[in-house]
Amino acid sequence: MANLTDKVIIVTGSSRGIGKAVAVLLAKNGAKIVVNYSSSEEEAAETVDEIVSAGGKAIAVKADVSKREEVTSLFDKSLEEFGKIDVLINNAGIMISRKLKDHTDEDFSKQFEVNVRGAFNTLREADSKLADNGIIVNFSSSTTRLMFPTYAVYSATKAAVEQMTRVFSKEIGRGISVNAIAPGPTETDLFLDGKSQEQLDKLGSMTAFGRIAKPVDIARVVLFLASDDSKWITGQVIGANGGLV
Repeated sequence: MANLTDKVIIVTGSSRGIGKAVAVLLAKNGAKIVVNYSSSEEEAAETVDEIVSAGGKAIAVKADVSKREEVTSLFDKSLEEFGKIDVLINNAGIMISRKLKDHTDEDFSKQFEVNVRGAFNTLREADSKLADNGIIVNFSSSTTRLMFPTYAVYSATKAAVEQMTRVFSKEIGRGISVNAIAPGPTETDLFLDGKSQEQLDKLGSMTAFGRIAKPVDIARVVLFLASDDSKWITGQVIGANGGLV
């Protein structure tokens, strides 16, 4: 089991879904968690309560990652509360699933603002505010390799995150490792919305295990990447998709 005792970890978009599973699991392994959210205040409070009730330490901080000043505030509040930041988990993201020709300008802008500018903003803050020998884990998606119809714009945002991950890992220095995780289909509200059981069964049948992932499956990979056991890995994109691709 990974030991994250006394590590301070920001998990963006962690009020629900994969982000919540990540925050809870990292806390169980000793980390102090900053639960970031943009609008789900009640769910963020519930995530904090779950961590604290289990004997962990956590705070909730509201910040829209697409806004630089709010990201600066997120980092500063984390430092004020815990005195340092050891790990950044860039989980916040949105997905709009439509054929490219049917995307509106707003659809396009919204996904790039949150998924790409959001990571851009947090990485800029981390460059000076993450502790030496820290760890950054960005969230990509296995859609970058699957070429599924209706995912052109979303997967383009994640391809941008992957490239920033690779280059930033060579730029940041100070012993900080930077990787990305690329989950496959996972049982979250974001992913399940609008999909039939037939579609979900088909996706599950394409994995080596005959099912789609549960959030904790992804969280366990993040747990390893957030621990010092992963420190010789940097600049990589780790697929966590059950052999789907």
